[in-house]
Amino acid sequence: MTARSFPKAFLWGTATASYQVEGEVEGRGRSIWDTFSHQPGNTRNGDNGDVACQHYSRLEEDLDLVSELGVNAYRFSIAWPRAQPDGKGPANQAGLDFYRRMVDGLRARGALPVGTLYHWDLPQALEDEGGWAERVTAERYGDYVAMVASALGDDVGAWVTLNEPWCSSWLGYGTGLHAPGRREPAAALRAAHHLLLAHGRGVEALRALTKSPVGISLCLVPAMPASQHELDVAAADWVDGNQNRAFLWPLFKSSYPEDVSRLFGVPGQALDFVEPGDMAQISRPIDFLGVNYYQSIVWADLERVARAQHDGYFVPASLPSRKGEGLPTPVRVLRPGLDRTAMGWEIDPPGLTATLVRVRDDFTHLPLYVTENGVALNDYRGPDGAVHDPGRVEYLAAHIDAVAEAIDQGVDVRGYFTWSLMDNFEWQEGYAMRFGLAWVDYPTGERVRKDSFHWYKKVAATNALA
Repeated sequence: MTARSFPKAFLWGTATASYQVEGEVEGRGRSIWDTFSHQPGNTRNGDNGDVACQHYSRLEEDLDLVSELGVNAYRFSIAWPRAQPDGKGPANQAGLDFYRRMVDGLRARGALPVGTLYHWDLPQALEDEGGWAERVTAERYGDYVAMVASALGDDVGAWVTLNEPWCSSWLGYGTGLHAPGRREPAAALRAAHHLLLAHGRGVEALRALTKSPVGISLCLVPAMPASQHELDVAAADWVDGNQNRAFLWPLFKSSYPEDVSRLFGVPGQALDFVEPGDMAQISRPIDFLGVNYYQSIVWADLERVARAQHDGYFVPASLPSRKGEGLPTPVRVLRPGLDRTAMGWEIDPPGLTATLVRVRDDFTHLPLYVTENGVALNDYRGPDGAVHDPGRVEYLAAHIDAVAEAIDQGVDVRGYFTWSLMDNFEWQEGYAMRFGLAWVDYPTGERVRKDSFHWYKKVAATNALA
């Protein structure tokens, strides 16, 4: 790996999300993750976000941590139930005041506040009315965005409307791995559309009330066939369509791919919930695209792999079965020679370069930001009281190098945000997976700077990868 320098105005950031870190549930409305995580069997060890990292009560300490890290941007998310407990009706002023302190504290410390308006914690009251499967939720979201934008305005340096709508729709409504835990593919298809429609309505509200840049963050996962066999190619194409193209097309081509119902895994499902004007709303111009990248995946078709008795594959629970539908059943093929994270994800930095180049070539020349990239490792605090995580340093260095390679290829990448500032509640994995630059001792809340924290601090200070 050669030394790399970055453009002068490049943003070096880190990120967190509200339910994963805040705690202080008594000060807000109930979210779908409160409900989901308290149901037995939904999370590892029955973990939940009731306390999390105590970020709400330790805000000043954590803002100082951001300052010590030396980054010039910090991405946080606003909990809809904290700002508006029932997802409709009056604001919770104490909740808005918390985010005002967040924004003002970041500004005072020289870090650009990047606010994500939805990072999966839907008010339970809205889910009780059907959640994202119902169109009214997109309308409620537009009202909520206007409320928050009126309170925080241009002091938020950039706005992200949604984080990873594929996860919200398909993991939440299709497979039940995430809140609200529904296993209804037809509902997931509607939820995906309504999330995109909410994005468009959020853009409209933000344009009316602020001048700060507006974008959306998608988790893009390169899907490659295990071979050129037509079944493997079809399997990879189906996954790419479901996870990537079915969101990129509406945003940048003002339409769904022609085979959208197949891509979404609901063959024959009429798109009767798409109303006139929806696609124009969804494709409203934005200022940037956020790319969340963690892995690339090689796919084969289950029938072909089973016949070949191939070793090293599994059917991921995050995809519905295609059996009996005349469609491929994608199975993930593990590649020899690639290391994997504690989450089981293969480490493939060139996949990040390829993703950024593809977005530029196939969809948009807008500025791109890597709004999440990081690694879960089996970190531990040693006898010296420190957390040595050379694997994370290696991972981040390789992926930052991949960003530099994309820039060298002419992609307009303007920032990179690590996931995450600190260890936190990792959704269905509970507290078992540690992604942070800072170790969190959950019983006490103590933050311990890992070796990767000090390494990334140097990268941000020098604007370079040595």
